[in-house]
Amino acid sequence: MESPFKADIVKGKVALITGGGSGIGFEITKEFGKHGAAVAIMGRRKSVLDSAVSSLRSLGIQAIGFKGDVRKNEDAVRVVDATFEHFGRIDILVNAAAGNFLVPAEDLSPNGFKTVMDIDTVGTFRMCHEALKYIKKGGPGRRTSGGGAILNISATLHYAATWYQIHVSAAKAAIDAMTMSLALEWGTDYDIRVNAIAPGPINDTPGLSKLDPHEMKSNQYGAPVHQFITGEKWDIAMAALYLASDAGQ
Repeated sequence: MESPFKADIVKGKVALITGGGSGIGFEITKEFGKHGAAVAIMGRRKSVLDSAVSSLRSLGIQAIGFKGDVRKNEDAVRVVDATFEHFGRIDILVNAAAGNFLVPAEDLSPNGFKTVMDIDTVGTFRMCHEALKYIKKGGPGRRTSGGGAILNISATLHYAATWYQIHVSAAKAAIDAMTMSLALEWGTDYDIRVNAIAPGPINDTPGLSKLDPHEMKSNQYGAPVHQFITGEKWDIAMAALYLASDAGQ
């Protein structure tokens, strides 16, 4: 689909995207790059990163990949610093790394619950915390007086009860609360715009393919069945592009 934005709307900006090698994260990365940004992606699987970077560079996008796990503090520090060292600045942080699986609450171990919280919630905060020094007003490499932007990818699972998703619902609810708190504190103190995007069901993503059991589409649980139109990754990328650009101020 054709972008409604000018091709240079984020020209000169540098974006670091966790989970940027696949799914929604990759789509955001690609659209940032197509609209002028240089991009760094962070992920756990080197093969996915290499494929994503190759695809981005084939489009003429300045791109680099860093293997790392948002659950590990040393990885967060290394990737954030390496992004700055490579591009000389960081303007945008997108936290798209996430973990998920379907499981009834009684079958979910505390360790399984903690794993998702560590990736989604603690990982998001860890990356925000490490990137602060570069994104804040007056940070190293900033050629403007203002701060940058942080985008956290949340979800809609916790807006109402969702089957077999207690761990992710809790993690995303925490991300929403964190986003508002950081927007208040860092927006006031450091001129950083902090926002969250909460996608619903999005086509052609691991989330939709893994978390859409056929039995949940029936009415056997007593809940009403509604027809809905699933979104596209492009929709989320356009929202991210708007919020990360000067138009989102």
